[in-house]
Amino acid sequence: MTNPLLSVENLSVAFRQGGRETRAVDGVSFAIAPGETVALVGESGSGKSVTALSLLRLLEGSAEIPGGRILFKGRDLLALREPEMRAVRGADITMVFQEPMTSLNPLHRIADQIGEVLRLHRGLPEKAARARTLELLRLVGLRDAESRLGAYPHELSGGQRQRVMIAVALACEPDLLIADEPTTALDVTVQAQILDLLADLKARLGMAMLFITHDLGIVRRVADRVCVMLQGRIVEAGPVAEVFARPQHAYTRRLLAAEPRGRGNPVAPDAPTLVEAGPIRVWFPIRQGLLRRTTGHVKAVDGVALRVRAGETLGVVGESGSGKTTLGLALLRLLSSEGPVAYLGQRIDGLSPRAMRPLRREMQVVFQDPYGSLSPRMSVAEIVAEGLLVQKTTRTPAERRAVVSRALADVGLDPAAMDRYPHEFSGGQRQRIAIARAMALDPRFVVLDEPTSALDMSVQAQIVELLRDLQGRRDLGYLFISHDLKVVRALANRVMVMQDGRVVEEGEAEAIFAAPRSAYTRALFAAAFDLAAAPEGAVRE
Repeated sequence: MTNPLLSVENLSVAFRQGGRETRAVDGVSFAIAPGETVALVGESGSGKSVTALSLLRLLEGSAEIPGGRILFKGRDLLALREPEMRAVRGADITMVFQEPMTSLNPLHRIADQIGEVLRLHRGLPEKAARARTLELLRLVGLRDAESRLGAYPHELSGGQRQRVMIAVALACEPDLLIADEPTTALDVTVQAQILDLLADLKARLGMAMLFITHDLGIVRRVADRVCVMLQGRIVEAGPVAEVFARPQHAYTRRLLAAEPRGRGNPVAPDAPTLVEAGPIRVWFPIRQGLLRRTTGHVKAVDGVALRVRAGETLGVVGESGSGKTTLGLALLRLLSSEGPVAYLGQRIDGLSPRAMRPLRREMQVVFQDPYGSLSPRMSVAEIVAEGLLVQKTTRTPAERRAVVSRALADVGLDPAAMDRYPHEFSGGQRQRIAIARAMALDPRFVVLDEPTSALDMSVQAQIVELLRDLQGRRDLGYLFISHDLKVVRALANRVMVMQDGRVVEEGEAEAIFAAPRSAYTRALFAAAFDLAAAPEGAVRE
C-alpha cells in the first residue's frame, strides 16, 4: 500500500505479572489507507482491543511493547514523548468504546464532556465550544439536541449515549477513528442506525476507520478489508468479499460457521402448563413537585398475558425499554404487578415473600451479565451452593459439593475448578457458572434474561446448544428474553414481540419468522437479519 495513513509493523504487546510474561499481541502487521475501513475480527482474548489501545498508547501499567512500530502519517507513535502523544489523541486519532456508560463521565453533563475536547485541542472559548457541541450532536442524529446539552449520561438511552461518544470522537475531525465493538450492547435497530451513522460520517468527513468486532455480519456491512486475529496473531487478511467467500484459515471458517443454528425442542402435546399470567401490568408512578404527587405513570408492562408449558421456550423480543425484563421479574414475583400470575395452577401473585421462598427453588433466573451477577468475593463452589443453603436442600458440606460438582459437569465445566473465582474464567465460562447456579436447585421454570448478548458468536452458539440440551433432559420451561433474533430463532417455540409495554405480535416461532405481520416486527427482523437500515415503523432514537 503506497502512503498508508497508518502502518502497524510487527507489533507485539506483553503483560508481566509475577515474573511471568504473557504475549497478548504477537507480531501483528497491517495498514490502513486514507478513507478506508479495516475490520479487526476475533473472539474475546484474541488481542483486538489490546492492539487498538496500543495505537493510542493507552495500555495499562503492566503492559509493555517489546517490539514493532506504529507509523501514523510517517511518524512512529511509539517514539513520541507523552505531550506529543496527547496532541495526537482526540485530535488526529480518536476512539469510540464498547460501553458508553463507562466511557462517559457520570458526573458531567453532555455539553461539558464534548466541550472539554474542543477547548483542549482547538482552544475554543466557551460560547464557540457550545455552538460546536450542538452542531456535533445534530451531526450524529441526536434528537432534540439543544435540550440534551444539559443532560447527564444516565438520562440517555444506550443508543443516545453511543451517539454522544461518537460526537466526542468526531469533535476535532480526526483522520482515523477506532471503533471498539461500538454496537455490541445495543438493540438491533439501534445497531443498524449507528452503523449507518458511522458509514455516513466516514463518507462525509473522509476519515479512515479501524472497526473492532466479533460480529461478522457487521464486517460484511462496514469494512473494505478484514484482519482475523487468533491468540494475538493475524491468521488471515484480505478484502472482505474475498475472505468471506474463500476463507483460507480453519479459524476463519469456524467463525463464519459459528452462528447459532437449529430450532427449539419439540413440545409434547400434553405438556402441563408451568406458568400462566395475565393480563398483568406493571406501572411505575411519575412523581413531581415538592409534595411528590403522582402526575402520571410509566407503563412498563401494560396488559400482557402469556403461558409457558413444560419443555417449551417462549421468546420475548423487543428493544430496550419495551418491558421484557420487567415482565420476567413480575412472573418471578421479584417485582410487584397487578393481575393474575399462576405457577402449576396455583395463584402466586398474592403470596408474601416468605410464602414464595419454597417456590424459588422451582423458578430460577439467569441474568445478562455473568460478571455482574456473580460475586467476585465468592468461589464458584460458594456461588453455585448459595441456593442450596438458602433452600436447605442439602445437610452437609460434602453433599453440597457433590451437587455443585454435578451442576458444573452438566453445563460443561470441570468440577475441579469449583474453588476458583469468577475473574479466572472467560465470559462464556462465567455464563455457564450462572446457569449451573440456577440448575443446581433442579428448577422447572427458568427466566433467561439476555444470557448470550455479551458473548462472542461462537460462545453464543455453545450456550444455545447447552440450554437446548438441558431443556431436553429436564423438561424445563424457558422464558427467553432477548433482542438477538438469531438466538431466539434457534431456541424458541413461540415468540412474543413487545413494544412500549404491550404485545404487538405473538405466535409460533416459525410462522412469525416466516411472515411477521406488524411493521414493528418487520423492522426488528430487517435490522437483525439483513443488517440494513430499519424500515419505516422502527423505533428511532
